[in-house]
Amino acid sequence: MKEEIKLMKGNEAIAHAAIRYGADGYFGYPITPQSEVMETLMEEQPWETTGMVVLQAESEVAAINMVYGGASCGKAVMTTSSSPGVSLMQEGISYLAGAELPCLIVNVMRGGPGLGTIQPSQADYFQATKGGGHGDYHLITLAPASVQEMADFVALGFDLAFKYRNPAILLADGVIGQMMEKVVLPPFRKRRTEEEIRQQNPWATLGKPKDRKRNVVTSLELDPAIMEQNNIRFQATYKRIAENEVRYEEINCENADYLIVAFGSMSRICQKTIELAAEEGIKIGLLRPITLWPFPTEAIARQADHVKGILSAELNAGQMVEDVRLAVNGKVRVEHFGRLGGIVPTPDEVLTALKEKLM
Repeated sequence: MKEEIKLMKGNEAIAHAAIRYGADGYFGYPITPQSEVMETLMEEQPWETTGMVVLQAESEVAAINMVYGGASCGKAVMTTSSSPGVSLMQEGISYLAGAELPCLIVNVMRGGPGLGTIQPSQADYFQATKGGGHGDYHLITLAPASVQEMADFVALGFDLAFKYRNPAILLADGVIGQMMEKVVLPPFRKRRTEEEIRQQNPWATLGKPKDRKRNVVTSLELDPAIMEQNNIRFQATYKRIAENEVRYEEINCENADYLIVAFGSMSRICQKTIELAAEEGIKIGLLRPITLWPFPTEAIARQADHVKGILSAELNAGQMVEDVRLAVNGKVRVEHFGRLGGIVPTPDEVLTALKEKLM
């Protein structure tokens, strides 16, 4: 079948990919810089073609709890928001993790703290990878670096969420959400039937047949001994995810003297930094984490064995750099470079920072 190549924003790609995946429902609330996701869904009207529910909730708190309800029924449901909105969702996200419910969350990050700015940022790294809400839990965290990956990671996020019965989050930023690129849209999948959902998700609350006990979906357990066993089970799941789902990209890393670690839009900027450095005879490699959790710890540790220094380049005050330092474990010097408040650096700025901090 001929590929469908379109020119669209990253936010628009999210919407089209969700429809084509066969998602059952979207619940969200508008906030810049991700509002085009809901706008595109409303424009496409998938409820008339695939039966997908698209609903603007009265708030982000309502939206994430609608996701909780849909996920409890084994449905493929999702929400999108931006930084302050995702902060409002944290309690519901913790509930979803505690109830072992699959869903897809998209955060197109903007600058903070507080209401901050509508400009791009990567300052929600801690929130996405370290829990965000209360309790010991992890989100499967994917970091797209292109409009194509915004589209591709919708299916990947849903598939991983259902594979491990755990929420997944796409951690994008305002640059990737708003930029326009060519994208090959995925083929259409039919939404699953109720019977298929029953077979694939026997835990779902779709009504109790006579031949089984009732399903109860909850994150609440008042017996501490049972709650501890629940948490032990969660940790075993996180271990399996960490063992099997690490994803990353290495660019120009062979024979590199220095390494840049960057994700999302910063990784795009740093690719040009590598070219500028090569013109000056400086050999720089780039390691781009695709999964921010689980983090590519072993891959970075291997690179630390043969480089002179590592720069963690981020649109924040220094967050991922902590995980890079843990991976390196003192083998080599690790420094951070970042811009704040929605400022996006140039490739030259990154190169200058590397020279000043590591050479």
